[in-house]
Order: sequence, then C-alpha cells, then structure tokens
Amino acid sequence: MRFGIISDIHGNLPAFEAVCEAMPPVDRLLCAGDVVGYNPWPAACIDRVLELGAVTVRGNHDRAVAFDGGERFNAMAKAGVRHAREELGDADMEWLRSLPTEQFVADGRIHMVHGHPDDPDRYTYPREFSASMLGEGVDVVVLGHTHVQDSRRFNEGIVLNPGSVGQPRDGDPRAAFAVVELGEDDADAENGGAPTVETHRVEYDIDRAVAAVEAAGLPKSIGTRLKAGK
Repeated sequence: MRFGIISDIHGNLPAFEAVCEAMPPVDRLLCAGDVVGYNPWPAACIDRVLELGAVTVRGNHDRAVAFDGGERFNAMAKAGVRHAREELGDADMEWLRSLPTEQFVADGRIHMVHGHPDDPDRYTYPREFSASMLGEGVDVVVLGHTHVQDSRRFNEGIVLNPGSVGQPRDGDPRAAFAVVELGEDDADAENGGAPTVETHRVEYDIDRAVAAVEAAGLPKSIGTRLKAGK
C-alpha cells in the first residue's frame, strides 16, 4: 500500500492545496497533527482533511484550539489559536476534540504520533531519531511537531517526519510532504518488501498566505516567516 504523509498544515490553505495537487496517487492519506493554528484558514483546512478521509492525530495546536486556548504558547501562536476558536464551528471543534494522540495504520505497521511515541508534545529532531522509537511490528514511525523534514532508516524500520505543509522551519519555504510505500510480502518488491520513503517539496503562493494573515489581523510575523522557511 501507498500512503501520503502530511503534518503541521497549520491553517495554511494555499500550501495545503499545492500539496494535494502535487501528491501522487496514494491508497490513504495520513496526517500527523496540527491541522489548525497560526494561519487564517483553519475551517477550510479541516474541511479538506475530512474530504480526503485523512487518518489524523491531535497536535498541540489542535489541542490548544479544542481545549485549553494555548495558555503556555507565545503571543504569535496564541493569536493563531484565538483566531481558530473564533472561526471554527461546533462540528469542527468536536472533530478536534475527538482526535487521538496516536494512530496505528496498516495492521500496526505504521505508528503515527505528533511529537514522539512516548510524549506527544516532545520535539524530536532528526538527530534524535532512533531505533528505540519503533515498537514491535512497526515498520514506520511518523511524527511531526518540529516542522523539519527528514527520515532515518534503521534495521528495525524507518522514522519519518514529512515536514510541515503550512509552516516549514528547516530553511526551505516550500510546502513539505512524503510518500511511504509498504510491501505486501518479501516477494512483491525488489527491496524485499521493506518500506520505502520519498520526501517531497512543492512551491505555493506564499504571498497569498502573507496577505491573508495581515487581512485577518494576525501578527505580521506569522506570514513573513513563511518566506524564510523558519
């Protein structure tokens, strides 16, 4: 099976639209959290995630919007939470509340979390990826949260961060996503059925996002940082 992997959309509809257009044919879409927050299109992004039937886990911004208002967030992040709470309807809020902190997909071969298998709020950068993150029977661990795209292959499997759709922080402003392919058995692939990962970046209309941030009365820095990928 082939899976499209996304994370950290953060209410950035132009970036999400570009990723959806660039995504090759996949059997299922997986989202490692933070559909909302920061950018001005939280409702439209939730609608698109639901339309695509993406298997989704709850990110820290999803939780902040749904539950606690992001009281420990900085001013910029808190402004995005406040905007989302003002825009989202009851059904959207209920969907955010219903999201689990982890999902097992493909008979447990893919384990999806937001931050780390042991802690959904832990920032896990590529240098911290380890084989110990892969549980029994898990071929691929998918996580987000850092907005840094990378993957590491170990004997036990792969740890993957597809990067951020809506707010990259790895110095590349292009929207990020990945594709994971799982072999059905040892005979069906040249690599012996082992999972494979392709990471992708795609250009999108950043100026549209910047203008919408300012029009919504959100902090200007939410938009301008998109141009630097930080």
